[in-house]
This record gives sequence, C-alpha cells and structure tokens, in this order.
Amino acid sequence: MARVALEQALPAGWIDEVFEANRQRQYPRELMMSTVVELMMLVSLGLRPSLHAAARKMERLPVSLAALYDKVNRTEPAVLRALVQGSAARLAPVMAQLDGEASLAGWRLRILDGNHLPASQKRLSPLRDQRGAALPGHTLVVYDPDQALVTDIVACEDAHESERTVARTLVASARAGELWLADSHFCTRTLLQGWQQTGAAFIVREHGRHPSLVQQGSWHEAGRCETGVLAEQSIGIEGDGVPWRRIQLVLDEPTRDGLTQLNLWSNLPHEVTAQQIANLYRRRWRIEGLFGRLESVLNSEIRTLGHPRAALLGFATAVLAYNVLSLLKRCIEQAHREQAPELEVSTYHLAVDVVSDYKGMLIALPPSAWSSWSEASPEHMADYLLHLARFVSPRSVATSKRGPKKPKPKGYVEAAAVRKHVSTARVLRSAKGATP
Repeated sequence: MARVALEQALPAGWIDEVFEANRQRQYPRELMMSTVVELMMLVSLGLRPSLHAAARKMERLPVSLAALYDKVNRTEPAVLRALVQGSAARLAPVMAQLDGEASLAGWRLRILDGNHLPASQKRLSPLRDQRGAALPGHTLVVYDPDQALVTDIVACEDAHESERTVARTLVASARAGELWLADSHFCTRTLLQGWQQTGAAFIVREHGRHPSLVQQGSWHEAGRCETGVLAEQSIGIEGDGVPWRRIQLVLDEPTRDGLTQLNLWSNLPHEVTAQQIANLYRRRWRIEGLFGRLESVLNSEIRTLGHPRAALLGFATAVLAYNVLSLLKRCIEQAHREQAPELEVSTYHLAVDVVSDYKGMLIALPPSAWSSWSEASPEHMADYLLHLARFVSPRSVATSKRGPKKPKPKGYVEAAAVRKHVSTARVLRSAKGATP
C-alpha cells in the first residue's frame, strides 16, 4: 500500500518536473531531485538512520557524498513548497473517493501554524565558536483536518524571522470557500483583511493588542458549547467596512495556562452559529498532534543536518511521508468499518508495519512493477488500496488509548542542579529505599 501510494504522490519524473519549474539557481546535471527526495524519504520512514547511511546503501549513486550534501544544502524553499502543494493535489482526488464528512458544509478547513526546528548539532565550522543553540529555521504549515493532508508549507531559513511576515505569502494563495483557523499570533489586520479580500473565511483567536477596533456592537447571549458559555457582538476594524463577529467563550474550566475566557474573531456568515464557530476552533489543536507525529514517527527533526536548507528539506520530506500515511490510515479505517466501527489507526504503528516489510518488498519486486501507478485514476487507486487494506490486521495498527495526563508541579530549579550529573543506577536504588 505504501509503495503504491508513494508512486501516486511522488513519481520520480514528476518530482524532476517540479524541480525544473521552480528552481532559481540550482540545476540538474548528474544528481536528480527525485534521487534526493528518495534518499530523504528513506530517512523519514526510518528505513535508514541518516542521509549518509542511505547514500552509502544506494547501489548507483551518480555523484560523490560531498556533491550530494552540496545539493541538499542548496535545496531552495520554493521547490519544497511546490513539492508539498503538488503532492497534496495528487492525493486529494484519491482521498475524495473515501468516506469522510466536512467539518462545516460548504467550506474547506485550513489550519495555519508554525513549526520551529530544534537546535542542530554544530557540525558547520562557523557554528563551533557559538555558545548559543543553533536554530536551522522554521516552517509555516497549512493542514486540512478533514482530509488529514498538509496542503501547503512555507519554509523559512531565518529562525528569527517573524511568522506573521512569512504568513503573507500563504494569504496570497487563499481561495474562496476556504475557512482558515489560526491562533492569536496571526490576528493581524493584514492577514485578516487578506483572507476577507480573497473570499476566504477565518476563525482567529483575539490578540491582546492588535488590531485596533473602531466599532463594537452590544453583547448578546449565544447559548453554550461543549466547554462553556457563549456571547457574541459585531466588531469592525479600520479600513474594512464589513462588520465581523466576536465570539466570547467563558470556559467551565480554566486552560492549563490559567485562562478562563477566550475571544474569537470570525467573518463567517450569521447562518453559522456561535456554537459552531467555538467547536470548529477546537479543531485547531489537531495541527499540534500533526507536529508531534512528524517529530516522533517520521524523523522530521534531523539534528545532524545543521544547514538551514538541509534541515528544512528533512522536515518537508517528513510532511510528504505523512500525507501518504494519512491516505493509508483512511483506507484501513474504511475497509474495516463494518467489523470495527470504532477503529482508529495509529500513525506510529502503521509506520512500524511499513518499515518492517518495505525493505524485503523492494528486493522482491523491481521498480518497473510500480511505474504504472503514477498515472492511475483516483477511482482505481482508491479501490485497489481498499482491497489491500482488507488484509491488514486492525489490531496491529489500532491506537492505544490512554488516560488524561496528570499535572506535574514545576518548581524552581537552580542552574547548578540542572547541570549536575547523576548515576541512573544509584537513583533507581535510592528510589527503592536501598543504600546508594
């Protein structure tokens, strides 16, 4: 299933065409972009521990390892964005053949948030004299929770560049009929008016300082939702004559940050109730789960890649792999719906199954066995994946439910205590009451 879906989402010829259409300074000669993506995909799926190991295992790498790393370190952000956009567009028709309900009828949800890569190892010479952490960059991600696909990204090499500035690029690509969900960080006049002008809708959490309101209507009760009591008023900002809506949610229980009230801004029509707006905003947290799975399951944070463009390529490749796994996950859940209606497939266990069988399958079947799937129709692709999914054991890929996390106190810790070394064996013995 994974190999067929990969051929549909990322055929080698198509990757090279995308590279040729979006490159600026790079050029293909002996090493094609499709080969680079293939090697990085092996790392993302856990089939190889590093890019170096993947390259050494490749039988016919056309260039030296130094040339490979030069190519990776110069991968342009525009190419990464085009690959994610195009791959999602290739998978979306297949996903549309599967069962699924829209969160809000007539609207396509888009969740916007940023992901900052953690500090990398200081393997680059200019970094070795720096005492601070070396941050390789960040990426703005657009996620469709209904289809479980990442539809767009903007990779940013400068880790300190403002996400609000980078987000303007995404606003320019918004379309009518899309509903954008974002946190208070993106509650700016430029972004909100940009979505309004493109015909898109938004639900954004209110920021404490901006943008300034020039019109505020009277409050009126709007019932309650799952988490609290609602009120609503009309609002307006400077330079926009269309009134928007402000939804006030007084929570039954405070958030983990101690907040007892949330304010949401939206330009959705009044046919969409305040309860629907509040419940839709709760789906914004799904992108946090996406980031967690990218880091823990698909190795999106490769700390050995210190060059910003190389690290961003690793993250983008993990996003491409995630979209493929999302398609497989939806197929397995639908194929076993009659026998296991409550089945929820775990991305982690699904990736483990793929890794365990993938190497042997590539040895047993030549690449020519898969080439025809790159041009298969969405209907044929969906039918074949559903056929294969019926052979998957639901128990082997089901999620393991856990209870709510217990709060942990965060007391003051001295810096010296943080740097102090301890013996794990002695700590364990001490916890059992034995003599250290």
